[in-house]
Amino acid sequence: MSADRRPPKPLDPKTLETLALRYVERFATTEGKLVDYLTRKLRERGWVGEGPPDPRGLAGRMVELGYIDDRAYAEAKAASLARRGMGARRVAQALHAARVGAEDHEAIAPQVAEAAREAALAFARRRRIGPFGDGEADRAVREKQFAAMMRAGHGTNLSRRIVSAAPGEIIDDEDF
Repeated sequence: MSADRRPPKPLDPKTLETLALRYVERFATTEGKLVDYLTRKLRERGWVGEGPPDPRGLAGRMVELGYIDDRAYAEAKAASLARRGMGARRVAQALHAARVGAEDHEAIAPQVAEAAREAALAFARRRRIGPFGDGEADRAVREKQFAAMMRAGHGTNLSRRIVSAAPGEIIDDEDF
């Protein structure tokens, strides 16, 4: 911080609520991410209000008011990642990082499982793997493609089937 800048003023209850409102209006978020944000702001700026600050209570109030909906966030995030070709493991990691609760994660698990095949094919199409490749890939290339599919969070059997498919081959539902 330069010598010319004054340190930011410590937070009071009204300023903390304003920060929370601005955060939820600007970003799709979860209750856990809002708590993390408010806790970080309190650590950076300090507190001058009466009694201890309550970021969890404030985040809970935002949920009650309908400004935050963890399940809707999880559904949108899962759908977005599936369109980008990410598999169930990557979706689970992203939801865990966003602090989506286990109950909300379990509620969208069928949606994630249903989208697994299409997500894997979208990933393969984007990366020109298997049936979307230019030509027959040698073993080293297939191994790298398989590793990429696994890093994207796709299952072993699904990844193997897509990587081993010949260029132009149509992959049916019964293949999985």
